[in-house]
Amino acid sequence: MFIHKNLDDFSSNKDTVVTIGTFDGVHVGHKKIIEQLVQNAQKSNKESLLLTFFPHPRMVLQKDMDIKLINTIEEKATLLEGLGLDHLIIHPFDKEFSRLTALDFVRNILVNKLHVSKLIIGYDHHFGKNREGSFEQLREYSELYGFEIEEIPAQDIDHISVSSTKIRKALEEGDIKRANDYLGYSFMLHGKVVKGEQIGSTIGYPTANIEISENYKLVPKNGVYVVQTFYKDQLYYGMMNIGKRPTVFGNHRTIEVHLFDFSDNIYGENLKIELLHYIREEKKFDTIDQLKLQLEKDKTNSKRFLFS
Repeated sequence: MFIHKNLDDFSSNKDTVVTIGTFDGVHVGHKKIIEQLVQNAQKSNKESLLLTFFPHPRMVLQKDMDIKLINTIEEKATLLEGLGLDHLIIHPFDKEFSRLTALDFVRNILVNKLHVSKLIIGYDHHFGKNREGSFEQLREYSELYGFEIEEIPAQDIDHISVSSTKIRKALEEGDIKRANDYLGYSFMLHGKVVKGEQIGSTIGYPTANIEISENYKLVPKNGVYVVQTFYKDQLYYGMMNIGKRPTVFGNHRTIEVHLFDFSDNIYGENLKIELLHYIREEKKFDTIDQLKLQLEKDKTNSKRFLFS
């Protein structure tokens, strides 16, 4: 897959089969669209192309800096690469771009720049200035400019429509099972190991403190999770606490991972952490000994989940 940093970075003489959207989460509904895209391109000897945007349009248009995204842009690119796409364009989204009319977008970008022969979009897709472009308008433009258009209906799991918004809500509620079912993979965090207060080491539960550089990345509900962690292509199981560590009077939110049967010094290293199961909410204990007893229970419960 070729990754292009903007529309001007893309150049090809071949016709394309295109889809457009933010694709936050690259969830099971998104995958259905992309599978259809790739199959269509391969059958017609054309190139599959996904056009997405960064920052998220809501961050620009609504100044919605509180929106947190399921994927960082790097995570999204990695997930999309595994789906067989030929091209991924990550175009910078700004106010100037948002002012493009639906007609200008179709004519100048889809037709003249991307050489679209077929456009595949998800259910209820809107585009262009003030989201004025509808499926009905696209149908009119497709006849005018000579490309095909196909709409994919809403993808359901157990009759519940999948959406990035519902996945974010599940993560914020600590419902990792529901979020992972909707995603079709385990929700992940990527971060660098930084020095903490090293309290865990004194009670037999050393932790790696994780710093996530992307402030727009969604961090799930506070609490204790069963996780699997990838370090230097090796898989390690463990448990993770997200929260303010009230027992030791913490004053800011941290992400701490305790890996089972692991003792390497990994300060400064980058870890990929996948969340598998929510064990319990974070709580304040009266003593460190009570905290240690609870951590022993958490470890037992984690291993029971992993290996039973």
